[in-house]
Amino acid sequence: MERLFLYLLFLCWKVVPCDPCGLSNITIVLEKEECGVCITVNVTWCSGFCPTKDPLLKHPLVSKTQQICTYTEIVYETLKIPGCADNVDPFYSYPVAVDCHCGQCDIETTDCTVRGLGPSYCSQNIE
Repeated sequence: MERLFLYLLFLCWKVVPCDPCGLSNITIVLEKEECGVCITVNVTWCSGFCPTKDPLLKHPLVSKTQQICTYTEIVYETLKIPGCADNVDPFYSYPVAVDCHCGQCDIETTDCTVRGLGPSYCSQNIE
C-alpha cells in the first residue's frame, strides 16, 4: 500500500505544472516622455519555479533566505525611439536576460518588489 501511495504521489508531482527557472519571452514597453511615443519590444527574462522551504521552527542562526528565479547574466540592447526632437537623445537601452538561475535577489542592481505599473504600462500612445 505504501508503495502504491508513493507511486501516485510521484505521478501527481509530474502532472502538476511548474516550470523550472529559465528564460521566458516577455513584452515590455519602452518610453521617453520627451518623444511622446511608446514602443513595445519582445525580450527574454527569467521566470519559473525555484524550490523553497519555510521551516516550521524559526531559529536566529538558521538562514531564512528564499531563492527566486533571477538572471545570471544580462546584456543591454539599444533601440532608437522615433519622433524625438533634435535636442533629445533618441536611444534607449534596456536589459535582456541571457541566463537564469535560482538565487537571491540582488537589491543593488534589481528591483526585488512587484512593480505596481507592470512592464506594459505606457503613459503615451502605443505604436
